[in-house]
Amino acid sequence: MKKTLLWITFLWSVAAFAQMQTVSHSVSPSTFEETTSITITINGTSVDEGSWGITDHSLYMWAWAFDTNDTTQKGSPDNGSWDASSEASKFTYNPGTDTYTKTITPTVYYNTTGIGRIGFLIKTKNGNGDKKSQDILVEVGSFQVTLTSPIENSASIITAGANFDIAVTNTNGAASYSLKANGTVINTNPSTATYSYSHIGITNNQSYELSITQAGTTIVKKFSVVVNPNTVLEAMPAGLTEGINYNQTDVTKATLVLDAPLKDFVYVAGSFNNWLPTLAYAMKKDPASGKFWLELTGLVSGANNTYQYWVVDTTPLANSPSLVKTADPYSTLVLSPFDDSSIPATSYPNMPVYPAGQNFEVTVLKTGQTPYNWQVSNFVKPEKEKLVVYEVLVRDFDAARNYQSLIDRIDYFKNLKINAIELMPVMEFEGNESWGYNTSFHMALDKFYGTSDKLKEFIDLCHQNGIAVILDVALNHAFGRNPMVRMWMNDPDGDGFGSPTAENPYFNTVAKHAYNVGEDFNHQLPKTQNYVDRVIKQWIEEYKIDGFRWDLTKGFTQNCTASDGACTDAYQQDRVDVLKKYADYSWSLDPTHYTIFEHLGSDTEEKEWANYRIAETPSKGVMMWGKMTGPYNQLSMGYASESNISRMSSGNHGFTANRLMGYAESHDEERLMYKNIQYGNSGVGYNVKTLNTALSRMSAIGAVSLLVPGPKMIWHFGELGWENSIFTCNDNSVNTDFDATGGDCKLDTKPQPQWVSNWLGNSARSKIYNDWAKMITLKIKEPVFLGTTVIANTNSLSVNIKMTNPALSSTQLKDVLIVANFDVTAQNVPTGFQYTGTWYNLMDNTTINVTDVNAPLNLPAGEYRIYGNKVANLAITDFEKGSAVHLYPNPVTDYFTLNVPVSKVQVYAVSGQLVKSFNAKGNRDSQYAVNDLKTGLYLVKAVDENGHTQVMKFIKK
Repeated sequence: MKKTLLWITFLWSVAAFAQMQTVSHSVSPSTFEETTSITITINGTSVDEGSWGITDHSLYMWAWAFDTNDTTQKGSPDNGSWDASSEASKFTYNPGTDTYTKTITPTVYYNTTGIGRIGFLIKTKNGNGDKKSQDILVEVGSFQVTLTSPIENSASIITAGANFDIAVTNTNGAASYSLKANGTVINTNPSTATYSYSHIGITNNQSYELSITQAGTTIVKKFSVVVNPNTVLEAMPAGLTEGINYNQTDVTKATLVLDAPLKDFVYVAGSFNNWLPTLAYAMKKDPASGKFWLELTGLVSGANNTYQYWVVDTTPLANSPSLVKTADPYSTLVLSPFDDSSIPATSYPNMPVYPAGQNFEVTVLKTGQTPYNWQVSNFVKPEKEKLVVYEVLVRDFDAARNYQSLIDRIDYFKNLKINAIELMPVMEFEGNESWGYNTSFHMALDKFYGTSDKLKEFIDLCHQNGIAVILDVALNHAFGRNPMVRMWMNDPDGDGFGSPTAENPYFNTVAKHAYNVGEDFNHQLPKTQNYVDRVIKQWIEEYKIDGFRWDLTKGFTQNCTASDGACTDAYQQDRVDVLKKYADYSWSLDPTHYTIFEHLGSDTEEKEWANYRIAETPSKGVMMWGKMTGPYNQLSMGYASESNISRMSSGNHGFTANRLMGYAESHDEERLMYKNIQYGNSGVGYNVKTLNTALSRMSAIGAVSLLVPGPKMIWHFGELGWENSIFTCNDNSVNTDFDATGGDCKLDTKPQPQWVSNWLGNSARSKIYNDWAKMITLKIKEPVFLGTTVIANTNSLSVNIKMTNPALSSTQLKDVLIVANFDVTAQNVPTGFQYTGTWYNLMDNTTINVTDVNAPLNLPAGEYRIYGNKVANLAITDFEKGSAVHLYPNPVTDYFTLNVPVSKVQVYAVSGQLVKSFNAKGNRDSQYAVNDLKTGLYLVKAVDENGHTQVMKFIKK
C-alpha cells in the first residue's frame, strides 16, 4: 500500500535508502469494533531510532483503512504529507516503559465507517529514505476469519494436476462457508467454525473467493493458484523485439515479447481473457535468446486492450516474490490505479478505463491505430551553435498544465524568437504533481499532460515554426513501479514494491555514484544498454523528437559508491565510453540529433564528449549543460565577488567547437529575480531590491549571456523577470529549509501570475521579453555570433565581451563589443573597441563615433550596450532597420510595440475609421494595448518627436 502514496511525494531527498524496520507492536483490546477506543503500543526496543536520525523520540503513524471485503483504501486520516507528518499522528513516548502509544477510535481517526481492517506503519516525520516500519494490518470486529492455508491474497504455484488444500477458522461460533473457483461455487458448508477443503486435480489457473457469513455479516477471503504450464520451447518469429509487435497485415493479431531471464514461466493476463489466463496464454520461450513470446489473436481493430505479465520464479530468492504481476517494460501507454483518477478529462479525453479488480500498472494494446498525420516530415534543425533553448515544465507553464496550453501559446514562443523548446520529463512518472524525474516507464507518455497525438501536434506545430523540440530524459535511474525493478526485487513486506536483487539484469543493488535517486541502472549490462537504445528509438522515430537532454550523466558509471562524491566527480572511462555509445546510436537514427549531457563535471571528461565526432558532416559533438547561475546572479544582484562569467564560453572549457549550453537559470536553480529582490545591493537612489529596479537589470543579463557564441538556454519566464522562488509552496509561502521542516517546496506546483496578472502588459517585464527577443534574433541571424569570443570580467561588475568572426569581410557585421555596468551607481566602463570609426548600437542602430578605442563609456547602473562595426541586417521585419519605425509583434494578440520613441499613435480600421488613439510618452518599446479590437487588418499612424509620420499595417489575431 504505502508506496502508492509515498513514491508520489518525494524525489530528491536522499542518495541511499535505509533498511525498513520490523517493529514489535500490540493493539488493546485485541478484538474491537470500529467504534471502540483502542490503544496501539510500539515496543521502543524494536525501533532503531539512530538509523532513522531520531534524537527526540518523535515517531508518527501513517494510517489507512479498508472495507471488510475490499482492498480499496477508504477514509481520510490526518496523516499530513510523507515528508511532513501531521502532529495529530504523533505517538506519545513513555520513558518508564520505553514504549510508544497512541489511542484512537477507528471511525473518528479514519473519518469513515464500515471499516473492516485498519492499516498503519510507523515513520519519522519526514519518511523519505525508507525511514519507516513494515505495514501493520489489524482486523476490525468481533467476527474474525483466519485463513491458515493458503495466505490471504497469495498466489500459490502448483504443477498441473496437483491438489490444493484450504484451511480456515472463524471466531464467535459456527458460520456458513461458500467457496468459488473462477466464479463458480465448488464447495459449501452451512455451519462450521473450522473449514477445510481440498481442490483436486487442478489443471488451469484458479481465482478463489471464500465467503464466510455469520449473523448477517460476510467476510470474503481471496487467493489464487497459478499452474506451471511447462513452458513450450519454440523459436520466435524473426524480426520481433521486446514489447508489443503489431502485425502489419492482420489487425486481429499482435505478438508480445518479454525478456525475463531466470524466470520459469510467464502468463499473459488481460481484457482478452478476463484477466484469468488459461494454458493457451502461457508464453512460449525462444531457445536461442531465452525470451518469452506469445502471439495474441482475435483482437478487435481500434479497441483498447489491457494486459499484464504474470512472471513466475518457482524458487525465488529469500524475500523475493514467486509471482510478480507487471505491465510490459516496453509499454508505450500504461494505465495506473494510483494516478489516473485525478487526470482531468480536458487534458486526456476518453482515457481508457483501468480494469476493475487489478493491481499495479497495466499496458494498453490497440491494433489498427491511425498514425498521426505529420504536417512536417523533413524538419531541418537549427544549427547547434545558434540554439536558444526554452526550458519548460509543462505542469508550471500554464494553469491548465497540458500540451494544449503550449499549443495555444505558440505565438509567445515565436515572438520571443527562441528556436528550441526543451520539455522536462514527460515519460510515465509516478504521481501527477511531479517534475517527472521519478520515471517508471521510459517509453510511455505520461497521461497527465495529454494524449500522444496532442504531444505530436505540439511538436508538429513547433516544427512548422522553425522550433526544435528536445526531451529531458532520466535514464540514470528508474523508480519502484518500473517492471524491470519489480520482476527481480526484494519485497519483504509483500506489498508489491521493493529494491533490486542481485539477480536483477538491469539495476545495481546499491548505487554506484553519489547522486542517486530511485534505483540505479547498471549501464555496463547489455540488457540496460538495449533498453536505453529502445527508448532513444521510440522518441526519435515515433515522436520526431529533435534531441535529448540526458539527466544526471554522472550516474552512468560503475566505479564509485554512494558515499564517494570525489570518485563520482572524477574522470571515469566507463562513463565516457557508454555515453559515447548512446550518442552514436542517436546519430545513427538521426545524424543531426541533439545530444545534451547534464554532467556539470570536470572539463577533462566533458571535452571528450563535446569534441566527439565534430569534424564529420554533419558535425556531431555533445552539447554540455553549463551552469552559470552563481556568477550571473552575483552580477544581477550587484556584487563583484564570484561574478566571473568567462566560463560561459565553450573555449574556456577546452571545447573545440561551441558545444556549451550555458545558462543563467534552469529548473534546478534559484531564480535570479528572487535573489535580486531578497539580497540585491543598493546605491544612492538605486536599490536592486526594488522590483522595477531588479527587472531593469535583466535585459543586461540577456546581453552578456544569450549573445555569447554557442547554444544557450532560458528557464521559462526568466524573460518576464519571474521573481517567485524555486522554493515557493502551493500556498505561495516560501520554504527553503528541508532539514528543519521535513521537506522544502522545491517540487511544488507553482502559481501562474505571468498570465493571470498579464505580465506581458507590464512595461518593465515586457521590456525584458522584447529585448531578449532582439538579442536572440541577433544571435540566430548574424554570423558574427558564430565567431570567437573574449570575456573580460574577472569578478568585476563591468563586463566586457568582444566577438569577432574572421570569416566575414570588413563590409559585414564581423565585430561586436558588449559592455555592461552591473554596479549600483553609474560607472565609466572600459571598452576596447576593435578599431576606430562609426559603431552601431545593435539594439536600435544609433551610432557612436569612436576616436579612441580605449575611451571608457559612462553607463548608468544596470545598463548595457551592444555595439557592432556595421548595422545589423536582421532577416525579419519585426525589428528595426536604420531609423525606420517598425511595429512588433505582428500579427498582434494583445498589444504592439514600436521600436523608436513617438509622440502619438493612432489605430485605424481599413475603412478609415479611427478606433484607438494613444498619447505616447516618448519612450521606445512602449506598449499599445489592442486586446479589445476584433480580429482583422488595421493601420497604425505613428508620429515621432520631430513630427514625421509613418503608416504601418498589422493583423489583429
